Amino acid sequence: MKIPEFITRHVLLALMLGGLTGIGFILFLIEFDHYTSSEAFCTGCHSMELVAKPYRKSSHYNPVSGVRASCGDCHVSEGVLAATWDHLMGGKDLFAQLFGRDYDDPVISALSLPDAAFSARRWFHERNSETCNRCHLLQAINGTRPGTLAIHQEDTAGKSCIACHTNLVHREVPDETTFKREKWNRMIEEEFGLEVGTAEKLMSR
Repeated sequence: MKIPEFITRHVLLALMLGGLTGIGFILFLIEFDHYTSSEAFCTGCHSMELVAKPYRKSSHYNPVSGVRASCGDCHVSEGVLAATWDHLMGGKDLFAQLFGRDYDDPVISALSLPDAAFSARRWFHERNSETCNRCHLLQAINGTRPGTLAIHQEDTAGKSCIACHTNLVHREVPDETTFKREKWNRMIEEEFGLEVGTAEKLMSR
């Protein structure tokens, strides 16, 4: 079989270098995803360390099975391209950290938590809680309470895990449909011993 004339040594070399570069880039993305999905990376900012404290007391961090779910297991999509996209979209949080409010302040962090929780819940809904399925298989859920098996077998049709399961890992935040910002602000002010109205002043900066 005669090799086409346009396939020269230079073309073959370019194809080989291009292939190796592509492989190297994919390997880089895999390592990038692995590193940026770790708890150590995610809690590198003091503001995220504040969010992580309740997580370290949760059953996802201290499960009976010993299988610990890290930040990326829950908040990063599966697959190197989807994961890379999620990390790129997360850049808006870094921008807010650098140029927005002082999220390292525990008060600001607590006041801002509901918005972050609502955004994360919408993210889970849009993806049908696909990251939950990495560890939890619907067919294998039995539970210890009466009716748990029946609930998961009969009442979950068309529902995402997040439809029923919220406030499992981070500080408890009400459902977005019932959330009252003023009530939340007063609660945070009382928790940190602040004057009434301080929350609104801090959030308006």
